[in-house]
Amino acid sequence: MHEQGFQSGNTIKLAERRVYTDSFKPLYNEGMGLVERAAEYLDGDGRVAAKELSRIAATLYAAESMRLTTRLMQVASWLLLQRAANAGEMTRDQVAAEKTKVRLDTASAPQDTPGWVELPGDFRSIVEHSLRLQALVRRVDEDLDTDPMAPAVSTTVRRGNPVSDQINLLHTAFGRN
Repeated sequence: MHEQGFQSGNTIKLAERRVYTDSFKPLYNEGMGLVERAAEYLDGDGRVAAKELSRIAATLYAAESMRLTTRLMQVASWLLLQRAANAGEMTRDQVAAEKTKVRLDTASAPQDTPGWVELPGDFRSIVEHSLRLQALVRRVDEDLDTDPMAPAVSTTVRRGNPVSDQINLLHTAFGRN
């Protein structure tokens, strides 16, 4: 099991156990399920509900929809990388290199922002769930990065096209060129 990144000795890192064992599946399923739920909502009921909002709430809805989509794409990218590592499709070094493209810090508008209370309840629920999931993934990721056996990850600021970076990351995760 050491080749999958588990520490030797008596110390067991919970983050490693969560990511590199079958206990990763519930986290993966939650994340991908939320991506599907958000996509269905934004393309269906959310589109209808947005038409009934005031101009302030509609503007907030549009901005928050973009933040939500970005946040979920980042979380999904992280989950796909971890799944690839868990399945042996990528090494931890490859995951660490690709992970530098993933940002787990997409904020949301404060709930006291004008128009927030007008947003549909289902939409606010999805946003709140995505923020909790992003925070959980970020904690697990930080715990993995504190592993002294894990490869060093560069923290240099990257400049480039974030959409292109996401497409490249998804291609890498699915093994397409």
